[in-house]
Amino acid sequence: MSGALTPSEKPHIPVLLRPLLAAVAPVSGVWLDGTFGAGGYARGLLEAGAEKVIGVDRDPLAFEMAADWVGQYGDRLEMQQGVFSRMDEYAQDLDGVVLDLGVSSMQLDQAERGFSFMKDGPLDMRMSQDGESAADLVNTATEAQLADILFHFGEERASRRIAKSIVKARAEEPITTTLRLAEIVESCLPRPKPGQSHPATRSFQGLRIAVNAEYEELFQGLMAAERALKPGGLLAVVTFHSIEDRMVKRFLQSRAGKTGRANRYAPEMQEDQPQFTLKTRKAVGPDEQELQENPRARSAKLRVAIRTDAPAGEIEARVIAMPQVGGKAR
Repeated sequence: MSGALTPSEKPHIPVLLRPLLAAVAPVSGVWLDGTFGAGGYARGLLEAGAEKVIGVDRDPLAFEMAADWVGQYGDRLEMQQGVFSRMDEYAQDLDGVVLDLGVSSMQLDQAERGFSFMKDGPLDMRMSQDGESAADLVNTATEAQLADILFHFGEERASRRIAKSIVKARAEEPITTTLRLAEIVESCLPRPKPGQSHPATRSFQGLRIAVNAEYEELFQGLMAAERALKPGGLLAVVTFHSIEDRMVKRFLQSRAGKTGRANRYAPEMQEDQPQFTLKTRKAVGPDEQELQENPRARSAKLRVAIRTDAPAGEIEARVIAMPQVGGKAR
């Protein structure tokens, strides 16, 4: 079956799909899409020539939304609910792995998921829809913990001021909705100039990353991809902010045998047997056409590497400068 899309069922087009497919062409064999979302990357890979794609997502809603079209691809598309950090448990000898680290538009569009500061809804942010929510974190973490999360995960310079305001506000009444939290954050920051992002952007990012342990997931996921890919297999990762991109860049550099330091105080690292070679020397960003079609792509970066035949190994989090909170990665 062709799997051609009809206008009524066409999904959100994922960011950097065109350059990603160009970078990994010719597409063939078995691929794993570790962030299935609305299925755009999986469909793109199947249409480009992949024999099979394994779609992984921790959000059960992703598979509910795909139920009406996955049958088009028969056994060429396999669904697996779970986290991409365990991809090597789902498959081995993969020809390719693709990871899109951005928040799915379907999650942002649903106010009840609590990811968006533009729509009122419960302060949730859980991708898997279980475990500790953003409301739990906002209403129970100490002021110091909140400040660390906003600063290290959200890169929010006013983290201490915002954390103090959150603690003061929750003492009067628990903070349970997205717009209430956004109001508290906005009250701590100057009014944005035209073209600037919403004042709550960084704070919501930091909380979302903490709730879903996204940096730990990325760290473990990159190592899982190393274990799951066959020699010659391709790893393609799309990031949306500087911390994620730095982690991916330093992981690939360290596994490609390039010397480097996580910071100027860390010892220099050198891999004798590189596990990857870099296919894209620099990160690939969106072109003018994509920026016009999808402004969300403005901060996106794509990095691609090729798996060698060297045995998979281990790597310490400090080598890729994974942000830490309270001495541990959340």
